[in-house]
Amino acid sequence: MSSSEPGQARHDGGPRQAARAAAAAGIVAVGSAAVLGELLAGFFSPSLSPMTAVGGAVIDAVPPGVKDWAVAVFGTADKAALLVGMGLVMAALAALAGILEYRKRFAGAALIGVFGMVGLAAVLTRAQASANAAVLAVLTAVVAVLLLRFLIRTLREWETQALEPAPGAPPARRRFLQALAGGAVFTAAGGLLAGLWRGAAAVASEARSRVTLPVPASPAPAIPGDAEAGVDGMQPLVTPNKDFYRIDTALTVPAVDPATWVLKVTGLVDREVELTFADLLAKPLTERHITIACVSNTVGGDLIGNARWLGWPVRELLALAGPQAGADMVLSKSADGWTAGTPLDVLSDGRDALLAVAMNGEPLPLEHGFPVRLVVPGLYGYVSATKWVTELKVTRFADDVAYWTPRGWSERGPIKTSSRIDVPRPGRQVKAGTIMFGGVAWAQHTGIGRVELRLNRGPWRQADLAQGISVDTWYQWKLGVELTEGQYEVQVRATDLAGRIQDERSRPVVPDGATGLHTIRVDVTP
Repeated sequence: MSSSEPGQARHDGGPRQAARAAAAAGIVAVGSAAVLGELLAGFFSPSLSPMTAVGGAVIDAVPPGVKDWAVAVFGTADKAALLVGMGLVMAALAALAGILEYRKRFAGAALIGVFGMVGLAAVLTRAQASANAAVLAVLTAVVAVLLLRFLIRTLREWETQALEPAPGAPPARRRFLQALAGGAVFTAAGGLLAGLWRGAAAVASEARSRVTLPVPASPAPAIPGDAEAGVDGMQPLVTPNKDFYRIDTALTVPAVDPATWVLKVTGLVDREVELTFADLLAKPLTERHITIACVSNTVGGDLIGNARWLGWPVRELLALAGPQAGADMVLSKSADGWTAGTPLDVLSDGRDALLAVAMNGEPLPLEHGFPVRLVVPGLYGYVSATKWVTELKVTRFADDVAYWTPRGWSERGPIKTSSRIDVPRPGRQVKAGTIMFGGVAWAQHTGIGRVELRLNRGPWRQADLAQGISVDTWYQWKLGVELTEGQYEVQVRATDLAGRIQDERSRPVVPDGATGLHTIRVDVTP
């Protein structure tokens, strides 16, 4: 008889081995049930699963400071980090449930039941809640309890056989280990499959592939020949879709079928309007290059991108609805329930605020809002860039609040004039001689008039400013500087076309965007 068998270990001073086996049973039971729930959600509740519901509830519940920290540390990988964190917490609780069930019958099952109720409550609070999603939350908990009870019962049978062998009895040890291994394999393989494929994502992706974009009634003006600074190592003037930053609160990408998508204009309007995707594509669409940025972008950060967007001007849709006197805000709502509050006057003036259907010549990628999103020049995304948009409610700032406002962010979020050094990379060693500096500067819907560089807090030197695509995009700049051996602190600042100099005071992203000068260190070698 092996000394590793739990039954013998209990009587030889080794209960830890039995506890480890029970913990493994809990992890496998809960993991298998959770993966089963995710796979079934792909068929019966594509837009919401138990895991995504809990994850969404966690995102909504954590303090704003924690979210800011996550974005600062993980950037666009913040959701992957959350999923890993949720997996670790789930594994720890599942192990605890296994140990409790081993020590006292139904104790572990009760713990799983409690968290099953938490999952059900999370499902019911989400905008995509449905009867199928609720049933899956309950089913996941029930399956976890049944698997746990089976594994712990088999573990006890193993112990009994180890102490009191019964001739001809089925080997419980083998059954336990086989069940444990089978559950682990299912959890790993099923988790991978669920991550690579979900029914909703597949449907939306197929629908996206069938979209034929119309020719814009107002094409984007040609990019000026001197819009690029021509410095090696700089970011592209137009950000490729695959490299475009993604920051939102959706743990998994909402999958919206354009065939059933409807945008409603409600609230303080003379007449409510409904718009289908086919209706939208039939409108005279406008194409423009527009730079958008996240309010969580730190000084010198990369949560900003420039793309060619195709869409219908929001002001034309609002004109059809007829906003009433006293309205000053449009509360846009996403398919996953997220909201943004945008000043009505910004959406009604002459800027190219768009109901966008395409990005860089192709239908919106799923993660960037397919089938329709808002793009508003001059405003941070948290007050304007609603993805998967389904409703525009004309209202008042005094009557409604958007998602981020009660979490410590300002009601209105105009993008601040800022600039960034892209070349040379911070901390890099460069050879003495003429060092070429380059980067970007932006003051959306105002435009950049001048960019300057200074070394070691010395006098400002004016950089060569490339011609911008438009006042709604970033501008590239460059400056060659003759440097000898040594260490240099290099700073950049921008001035907009109205003559306003970039704010040099160092302030955090909360409540309405970071300010300060992007500063790097350059080591010049002989």
